[in-house]
Amino acid sequence: MMPGSLPVNQNIEILENGKTVRDVIDSKIKELDSAENQQPFFVANLDCVLKAHLRWTKNLPRVKPFYAVKCNDTPTVVSMLSALGTGFDCASKGEIQLALSLGVTPDKIIYANPTKPSYHIKYAASQGVDTMTFDNEEELLKISSFHAQFLKRLTLEMLLSRLFGATLSSAGKLLERAAQLGLQVIGVSFHVGCLCTDSLTFKRAIADSRHVFDMAKSLGFKMSLLDIGGGFSGTDFINESLDEFFPSESGVRIIAEPGRYFVESAFTLAVNVIAKRTVMNETEDYNTESGPDRTMEYYINDGVFGSLSSVLNFPEAVGSSELKYKSVIWGPTCDSLDKVLENYWIPELRVGDWLLMDNAGAYTLSICSDFNNLKEHSFTFQHLLTLTTDSCVHTTSTGPDPLKLCVDQPANERFYAHNVKNYENNAKYNINIGLCDCKRV
Repeated sequence: MMPGSLPVNQNIEILENGKTVRDVIDSKIKELDSAENQQPFFVANLDCVLKAHLRWTKNLPRVKPFYAVKCNDTPTVVSMLSALGTGFDCASKGEIQLALSLGVTPDKIIYANPTKPSYHIKYAASQGVDTMTFDNEEELLKISSFHAQFLKRLTLEMLLSRLFGATLSSAGKLLERAAQLGLQVIGVSFHVGCLCTDSLTFKRAIADSRHVFDMAKSLGFKMSLLDIGGGFSGTDFINESLDEFFPSESGVRIIAEPGRYFVESAFTLAVNVIAKRTVMNETEDYNTESGPDRTMEYYINDGVFGSLSSVLNFPEAVGSSELKYKSVIWGPTCDSLDKVLENYWIPELRVGDWLLMDNAGAYTLSICSDFNNLKEHSFTFQHLLTLTTDSCVHTTSTGPDPLKLCVDQPANERFYAHNVKNYENNAKYNINIGLCDCKRV
């Protein structure tokens, strides 16, 4: 069904007869415990990816997604999105090679990195990937010999990161230089940043893009592509702004570069507590009602140098009547920077306990290192054939709404099925990355 070969540490299972992803996790944990091989592992619910695609096409019908491979480059995910007809935003030669190896055609790839090594540009051109971005004159000069089509990456006044982007005021000069070099500038690209929640920023970006399109037309360019990036906090204002500045009759093709949206909630990471120590507090300033005068430090078999380098925050633990201890969670390496979280109040864990981290699909797998030679995740991909409480949907007053963009609702409205289970020896806790509630499950 999907092009390309499946890596040896990945397998796909179709769940039927009421079996859920949580059941798969339970089974995997028991299997690893029995084998005394408690390596970390991911379980991916491919049903979430499919439903995300359906929500996208319903809510943003004019915008074709080009999945940001850097967010999660798991071959199974890339293959599935390719089968669903998405394009791909690649930022390096390696990502382009991955997409091509899985059957993605060059016309469905955009090389979206404004600062590219020359040999990466040469490789992309040799493979027929001829749409890429630039944001400065030096980049134009570097790539002019490869005769590619180019998107112009535009920096916005409220861009969260100024790492990339040409200012609106410099757009005219860059377009003039591109014309002198004989390059074909076919569109405009922008990305306001994945943490932006201001709808006016997107509207301003789309309006500025319209201005650049008009400047390009006066210079003889025939722009036909607008890339609106990713990080949307909603859809209505996107559709309204597109209709205002780039109506359907304009003939402009609209694409976007979503990443987190497709994969974040599809993945669950299971890690094991491999060691612990108790540090007695030397101060009398502690809360005896919340926990005794000690800090619990736990070491797990994944960390900052593995899948957890981009965890933004872990909110306070909730949902348990057990006595909570101030806790620190460390990764498995010898580096003192490998601290996953601190000042975290949870019930006491034991060596051998499992922690489940939901919403673990974005910027985890793709940025793992093998520091200390500890890269050892395994993968289990699950495709639920029917909508279950393990699927990535949001609740409404009338029940689940599977056709609503995840970004349209606050993260705390997401829900998962947490069945209370006790193992013969080891407990299992659940931690939701970024929005986090920690529960004994």
